[in-house]
Amino acid sequence: MKNLILSLMLCSFAFSQSYLDPSMQINQRITDLLSRMTLEEKVGQMCQYVGIEHLKNSERNLSKEQMKNSDAHGMYPNLHSSDLIKLVEQGLVGSFLHIKNLEEANYLQNIAAKSRLKIPLIFGIDAIHGNALQRGYTVYPTPITLASTWDRELVEKISIQTAKEMRAAGMHWTFTPNIDIARDARWGRVGETFGEDPYLVSELGVASVIGFQQRDFTEDEKVIACIKHLIAGGEPVNGLNVSPMDVSERELREIHLPSYKAAIDAGAFSIMTAHNELNGVPCHANSWLVNDIIRNEFGFKGFVVSDWMDIERLYTLHKIAESPKEASYLSVKGGVDMHMHGPDYLEHVVELVKEGRLYEKDIDNAVSKILEAKFKLGLFENSIVKKEKHDEIVLNNNHKQTALEAARNGIVLLKNDNLLPLNKTTKVFVTGPNANNQTILGDWAVLQPEENITTIYEGIKTLSNGKVSFLDCGEDFLTISDKNIKLAGKMAKKSDVAVVVVGETSLRNLWNTKTCGENTARNNIKLVGKQLDLVKAIQKTGIPTIVVLVNGRPLGTTWIDKHCDAIIETWEPGMKGGEALAEILFGDINPSGKLPITIPRNVGQLQMIYNHKPSQYFRKYYDDTVEPLYPFGFGLSYTKFKYSDLKLEKKIISKDEPFKVSVKVKNRGNVIGDEIVQLYIRDEYSSVTRPVKELKDFKRITLKQGEEKIVEFMINPDKLAFYNIAMKKIVEPGAFQIMVGSSSLDGDLQKVQLIVN
Repeated sequence: MKNLILSLMLCSFAFSQSYLDPSMQINQRITDLLSRMTLEEKVGQMCQYVGIEHLKNSERNLSKEQMKNSDAHGMYPNLHSSDLIKLVEQGLVGSFLHIKNLEEANYLQNIAAKSRLKIPLIFGIDAIHGNALQRGYTVYPTPITLASTWDRELVEKISIQTAKEMRAAGMHWTFTPNIDIARDARWGRVGETFGEDPYLVSELGVASVIGFQQRDFTEDEKVIACIKHLIAGGEPVNGLNVSPMDVSERELREIHLPSYKAAIDAGAFSIMTAHNELNGVPCHANSWLVNDIIRNEFGFKGFVVSDWMDIERLYTLHKIAESPKEASYLSVKGGVDMHMHGPDYLEHVVELVKEGRLYEKDIDNAVSKILEAKFKLGLFENSIVKKEKHDEIVLNNNHKQTALEAARNGIVLLKNDNLLPLNKTTKVFVTGPNANNQTILGDWAVLQPEENITTIYEGIKTLSNGKVSFLDCGEDFLTISDKNIKLAGKMAKKSDVAVVVVGETSLRNLWNTKTCGENTARNNIKLVGKQLDLVKAIQKTGIPTIVVLVNGRPLGTTWIDKHCDAIIETWEPGMKGGEALAEILFGDINPSGKLPITIPRNVGQLQMIYNHKPSQYFRKYYDDTVEPLYPFGFGLSYTKFKYSDLKLEKKIISKDEPFKVSVKVKNRGNVIGDEIVQLYIRDEYSSVTRPVKELKDFKRITLKQGEEKIVEFMINPDKLAFYNIAMKKIVEPGAFQIMVGSSSLDGDLQKVQLIVN
């Protein structure tokens, strides 16, 4: 009898609360739920905290004073983990980030189910290249490596697979793609981006959003994408993260905003604002940027989340708010819907509403979009994930194969003096600080089980049929000993070829010694420590020397380019990076990656971009060339491709008329290969200055030995348009140069003229 009464009570509860009925329209469920929520419960949905286990770890290992002053850990000296659990039970927490595992995710959802309205939590995580902040998941190459594939379909595929592994881990929301335009090689987060070009970043950003969300993210294998960081974080004035940006509206609209417009059009449902200030206004309080442009002009329908502790920084750093409460006010008025992360925000916002400075409708607007996300994700019906599903999906063979494919296609051959590919019987000597460790994983990854990773040394050793010798010279770039440098030279002499693996490390477990990644800028782009001494000692022996770079940003390796026989840029190729690199070394795979960013010779050349204005190099340096070390779009192959017969469907068009461009590409070598055909456009004369060339399309093709294909591009008028003096986007009549080829280098491009009436 008691069970029957309980059952009837539960049915009555569910019936009386219509928002729990999955057959209702989502907008009806939101309206019903909002009507039942107190002001405190509404603002609670706007609050995000770090995970309980993460918090407990800091409570164990940090003093109260350390927690108070630790920006990286961002813990709460006045809020114990047990107090945070009580907030969840009261329905005053909307989201968590930094959840360690599925068990913690399910535990927190069960706590949330005890709250008055049973609103589930949404869990966010920086799944930048796979769900790599948790152990045992597929770690794909970092975004800069993926950008080197120039492969929209592959990026979408990886995003789909990452979403599946995230949902299997109880995660729902990824803080990616980073669609910043990376225009400063000193900046530590270059490897987290798709490079320097607005069009390439837009295309791969769209592919990523589509992959994660699958248009509507309404099934349990999809997640919400978060495009970030709004705006211009990739061009800080001194290369340092958080540094201010002063840019014109023209540069904003031509360089930094196009990727956001494209991602919003693709359905991106969340945006993260940037650490930096823009033209004197911090992005976290910039209503013109968030409300006027992103929401009203671009039509963004989702929710905006702050970056780590950046609402507080309106008070502590930027000094535009006289108190934390005022900072909360400015952020809400500036269009930010969710606070990452920490206490006091709820109390401040509730007080502001009760004082009449904020309206409850402002809160309803923010909360409705957060609730919409939770309803669409199906969290009200299925917030708990079964372990069986987790084990079936995570790190499956299909996902590992995709990680391998991405590494193969993203590795860039920068130099080859007829040394590569190697014969598998070649005696190979391997050394270098990045040769046999997990630096290949890159930033936004924790150390993974060793059996899941193939290091570069392991890849070479596995694939080689000859003798492979190895010298462990240590992983710390600064402490490579003179003894090991001398020993490396001796060991190299006993081999046919030497492979020296150098670069940087972005690994988060080495936070105090890492040289690249989040919050790790540099004042130069040389190899750190004694790495170049190691390379020189080996090259001096006369043994053919291959330098393999593992790094998350461009490095100025001018001496190596001049003296070594081959150079391979792997970037950060992920868990299968060693296997992919070995396949390329021995010729099982023909390298096909192309640079998504210009490689300068030294820091004095910065800013160095391919799409510069005509006057940028009118004058020359006294003490160096103005030419880059390697241009945007560049990458070698083991075969040769010939471009010919560039044609326009029409040589004269009206300004609103699309047109077709075609070119013949032939594989003149004796091995199959992939080529990335790149199309650039230049407006020859215009009312405002225009770049010397701009990427407008690209296609990745495969050609067998001797095969020839006609590659076609359809160009719509928008690709000829720019912002005129009145900041109106138009197509001006006149001559345009259409260029197609293998890189942005003038000598690699076929050219033809188009006239617009």
